[in-house]
Amino acid sequence: MNSLNTRIQARSRRQAMDWSLVLVSQGIESAIEYAEDGMGWGLLVATEDYQSALNSIRQYRLENRGWPWQREIFAQGFLFDAGSLVWGIVMGLFFWVSTVRAGFVDAGVMDGHAVAQGEWWRLFTAVLLHADLAHLATNVTFGIVLVGLAMGRYGTGVGLLAAYLTGAGGNVASWLLSGEPHRGLGASGMIMGALGLLAVQSFALWRKTPHALKYIISGVAGGIMLFVLLGLTPGTDVVAHFGGFVSGVLLGTGLTRGLRLAQSPRANLACGLGLGSLVILTWWLALAHQR
Repeated sequence: MNSLNTRIQARSRRQAMDWSLVLVSQGIESAIEYAEDGMGWGLLVATEDYQSALNSIRQYRLENRGWPWQREIFAQGFLFDAGSLVWGIVMGLFFWVSTVRAGFVDAGVMDGHAVAQGEWWRLFTAVLLHADLAHLATNVTFGIVLVGLAMGRYGTGVGLLAAYLTGAGGNVASWLLSGEPHRGLGASGMIMGALGLLAVQSFALWRKTPHALKYIISGVAGGIMLFVLLGLTPGTDVVAHFGGFVSGVLLGTGLTRGLRLAQSPRANLACGLGLGSLVILTWWLALAHQR
């Protein structure tokens, strides 16, 4: 084991913890130290890793500079992206439109028979619809938290697009596995998908820390427990919930393998534009083919 004898100064314990996680993700061993001689908090790294550690921290600070929406909560390394509040507002706007425009829900609801006839866009449009105000309030309440955490982990645009795709994945599961013509709507599959994205976030630590397996097992087990608590409620579309959760696990596993790319500003901008284009395209098709 290399001797950790070169210090990188940090302003606070929180900053030292942040930088430690950055170095872990790059396979650089470090130790957090508090010096009583007025130096305060810092990181100790091996001398031969010092320059690489500085470069990793510098890149991290550049990529996260000036973004006021993300805040650390719960524990070190857990970021909540307040941009999910905008997602909640969009959900409310779609619900309002569905109450004032006749046929809006019918145009976008997930109808298994219609999807089988080629109306694939319903798998996406149904994610933005809700049956009533209570349905909307429940999904928005849980969604702002879970989708916000997914956005904080993977990036604003990447996390939101990934969560939206898992919602469509939940509808795919309902369409394929329901034994009778199925109609469904709501963002609950997307919310369970965000939970799946969060359940596998610790995969990024694989082979980068001696305790990686413990963190991975704990993360997945916690995600499954929350899914059982939130996703298996009687009277809800359990198949869509399960499909969304599994979609999130699969998509999150892929994203953690390229986490640095996913968190880059360019990737988030591209995914944000892609999400907007996907919503516009699918709803244009839905309204153009309205029955």
